[in-house]
Amino acid sequence: SFYTRRCITEDLSWSLVTVPPLTELCLQHIAHNFENNPILNDLLPEHQKKVVEKLSTSLPLTVTANTVSHEEYWKRCCMERWQVCDVSNYGDSWKRMFFERHLENILKFFIPNTTDPEQVQELIPLCQGYVRTLKINQFLPPLQVDPKEEGHDLSDAEDEAEIGEAYKHHYNLKELITSLPHLEELHLIYDVKSCGMNFEWNLFNFTELDCSNLASAVKMCRNLKVFKLTRSKVDDDKIKLLARNLQYHPCLLELDLSHNLIRDHGAQALGKLISHSKLETLNLCNNQICHLGAQALAQGLAESSTLTSLNLRLNFVEDKGGEAIGRALLTNTSLKCLHLGSNNLSEPTAAVFSQVLAQNTSLTSINFSCNHLGLDGGKQLLEGLANNKTLTELDLRHAEVEQETDFLIHEIVWANREAVRLASLQHPSTEPL
Repeated sequence: SFYTRRCITEDLSWSLVTVPPLTELCLQHIAHNFENNPILNDLLPEHQKKVVEKLSTSLPLTVTANTVSHEEYWKRCCMERWQVCDVSNYGDSWKRMFFERHLENILKFFIPNTTDPEQVQELIPLCQGYVRTLKINQFLPPLQVDPKEEGHDLSDAEDEAEIGEAYKHHYNLKELITSLPHLEELHLIYDVKSCGMNFEWNLFNFTELDCSNLASAVKMCRNLKVFKLTRSKVDDDKIKLLARNLQYHPCLLELDLSHNLIRDHGAQALGKLISHSKLETLNLCNNQICHLGAQALAQGLAESSTLTSLNLRLNFVEDKGGEAIGRALLTNTSLKCLHLGSNNLSEPTAAVFSQVLAQNTSLTSINFSCNHLGLDGGKQLLEGLANNKTLTELDLRHAEVEQETDFLIHEIVWANREAVRLASLQHPSTEPL
């Protein structure tokens, strides 16, 4: 009795659903071969999104920079590279954050005569559409080579000095920043953050050549609005050169030169800059400006119609300088914020500012902290405030003002601030003072 037995083998878990659609296979192939054939813009938007999700963050920037605009991809690039990523500091653009921080990183560790300049040059066409702000808090000097090993004859002391000087100059920003058409903010510190046991004072020099290169570069950055050059030992000669180049800049609104070595001659150059530019904010905190420099700044202030904020904290302007600035504010109608903290000011300055507070209707904030205004100085300011409706902040901490006077001044200023707040609630479209 012969019989046939038929067996049917079947995978019960198998389904057509497990076979990827041809479209999916094509998109996988495009993502896998993206470096050799970066097809993206020809795809439908939903297909572009799927390809971008599959792209590796290690792809060369030459491939992705001007091809991939999807923020999700650049967010992955940023999150994988940096622990802290606050995109709100970059106009809510992850792509902008990536290119600004990537470029800053290269510049912070660029060693002249050692690092290949092509590292920066090849990045320019890739990042120039996205970089709006550059913050570089370190510039490394060239590696110092022993001249004897190089075969130089150092019998002449001048030759030795020249060779020494050559090893202080930093990376020249000119070609880079003049190639960034959207650059609006430039924050620079010519410093070395961690030099360890190799500490030498010349590591921290901002040389004349550095200054000359930077001055001509900034002059050519026609869209630059904010320029900060701080903690860089900028002295009078260098500030005069910078001020000359910035004098007729079409866009510059904010200049921060805090924590430098600017004295009276430098302040005189900045006084001219104030009167001949569109500058709105000038920060000269912690310099070495005395009364002559303050008088020059006051003259610029008297002629300026744009400056809204002046910070002279931690200088040495004393009463001759303080009085000059006060007199300028009897005619100036643009300045809103003035910081004169820690300037060795006393009662004569307060007497002039009593008159300013009685007449000026544009000032909203004055800081006199850490001065010696004294009991009489405090009373003079209180008298000046009697009919003032615009001042919403007056800092008199450690100004040696009598407690009761300070309290009465605080009440007037607080009432002004409340009035401004209520007015802004009634008219939301009006800009707050």
